[in-house]
Amino acid sequence: MTHNMPNPPLVEVVAAILTRPDDSFLLACRPPGKPYAGYWEFPGGKIEASESALQALSRELHEELGITVDRAFPWITRVFRYPHATVRLQFYRVAEWQGEPIAREHQQLAWQSAGNITVSPLLPANQPILRSLMLPSTYAITNASETGETHSLHAIRQALQRGLRLLQIREKHLTDSQLTRYAQAVLQLAQGTQAKVLINGNIALAKELGLDGVHLTAAQLLSLHTRPEVDWCGASCHNEEELYHAESLGIDFVTVSPVCPTPSHPNAPTLGWRKLAKLIRGYSLPVYALGGLMPDDLIPAQEQGAHGIALMRNLCTSAQP
Repeated sequence: MTHNMPNPPLVEVVAAILTRPDDSFLLACRPPGKPYAGYWEFPGGKIEASESALQALSRELHEELGITVDRAFPWITRVFRYPHATVRLQFYRVAEWQGEPIAREHQQLAWQSAGNITVSPLLPANQPILRSLMLPSTYAITNASETGETHSLHAIRQALQRGLRLLQIREKHLTDSQLTRYAQAVLQLAQGTQAKVLINGNIALAKELGLDGVHLTAAQLLSLHTRPEVDWCGASCHNEEELYHAESLGIDFVTVSPVCPTPSHPNAPTLGWRKLAKLIRGYSLPVYALGGLMPDDLIPAQEQGAHGIALMRNLCTSAQP
């Protein structure tokens, strides 16, 4: 005789990514008496039935850390299954608050950097978040087809000097040999910087040149059943089907477009901010808003739940961390 085991209860939880200007973020150690005592986590807690996620975030951070949240943006949502419960974690990025965080409930607090975690062990639910935190808020895309290769490389050099950390080579007009030469030139510019260089669609060339990864087209994404074997993998998405296929493959991040009218397609239908927010609400991967955006659109994009913005025609100013 088989017995159907009851599904563990769903627990709604909110967690905060408190970020300082140097991109470091706060982790807290769970106190004795709680499950996973001694494990490190992002501060936060359960959402009560009578409150919104943002209300719960403000309450928890005041109770745990003694701070008052001034500005917080929805980020990503992850579902984790533990033996005792299924937890849906809604992450918020908190960039502005009043007060200095103090350990009111936790044993310890520690400011950490995504590429250099010095505390352990980490709560299992928080492990995947660290990779997402390595992504900068601005994603630049090359546009040599309009500007010419010489101007494009000059713009890339300037952007790298200003702090650009994520760049996609997207030059579909070039022949294979021209693309290889251009990609090598971009890679040479990026050497000695912290920038990651991806190439649009060409998995083989990404591997051949030792690029940091590949950015999949939407059609390419839907044709795949497994994630490409590259370090970083992004994907272009325009609808729910593409978004959730990217999720199922374990893609690192996606772009969602078009948000606003673009010079190349001024009359094409666009999402706008409201539809973007609805489309990515509750999504588990970092999203870059794309299409007709300017550097000043970063905050509006993050207010809708995006990780950041992707820019093509504003490459010289693409230097946000």
